[in-house]
Amino acid sequence: MAEFLWLDPNMTKLIIFTDLDGTLLSHNTYDFTPALSMLETLKHKSIPVILASSKTAAEIFEIQKEMKLEAYPAIVENGAGILTPGAQITHYNTEIYDGILRAVMRLPLEFRAHFTGFSQWSVEDISNKTGLTLERAALAKQRQFSEPGLWTGTRQKQVVFEALLKRHGIYARKGGRFLTLTKEDSKADLMKFILSEIEPNTGEAVFSVALGDAPNDIEMIETADIGVIVSNPNNAPLPKLKGEQQGHIFRTTLPGPEGWVQAVEQILRNQDME
Repeated sequence: MAEFLWLDPNMTKLIIFTDLDGTLLSHNTYDFTPALSMLETLKHKSIPVILASSKTAAEIFEIQKEMKLEAYPAIVENGAGILTPGAQITHYNTEIYDGILRAVMRLPLEFRAHFTGFSQWSVEDISNKTGLTLERAALAKQRQFSEPGLWTGTRQKQVVFEALLKRHGIYARKGGRFLTLTKEDSKADLMKFILSEIEPNTGEAVFSVALGDAPNDIEMIETADIGVIVSNPNNAPLPKLKGEQQGHIFRTTLPGPEGWVQAVEQILRNQDME
């Protein structure tokens, strides 16, 4: 497939999938400076780093350039789509996004009144709620596949809200900041898809690593050969996951990009790839 022309036949048989906010990016400042040296090391070792985030394609396009990862694909909007390497984003198809918004509006008022999302907020609102610059908040509003928002009702009503949406094929996934409404695909689904495209090209199984900090990262972390839960003191810790007891999943002691580096260093050491 054309989107996998980025594959280097000499690449190492290790590939890293990573969440952004609270993982490779600081939860509070969105800074990734502590990981710059490690990103350079991985590039030198031909180890692909695939960003997997609830952020939009427009947001990730800019972040990839800053991190010098634009040679690789990225998983956008919580697993709803793939940003292909070098893609020039010139237009947006909002058919899926519009369908999600219509489904919410069809719900009884007692449920939909407790959910407010990006579609209802101005760029200034999004900036205030996220800490993003106005420029980045505008990119976050360019959505195609998912609607992040805040739930203000009771937990009991939230369960019903999510069940009603599920009847329309829409799933609610909790991230580090927002409850995001999306179609069925998850980060883990697209991670498996990318791996299924890579392995026939390399002729060998690829060892996968996934790092994340929030509930919407759990499937991806559990699916990878090695999963990493990056500490995020701003949120409740993730529950014990399948694979932790066997050593397939471990947790960092440091948060954000510092924790990300801590984990990647340990994995490279264990794989004799320092």
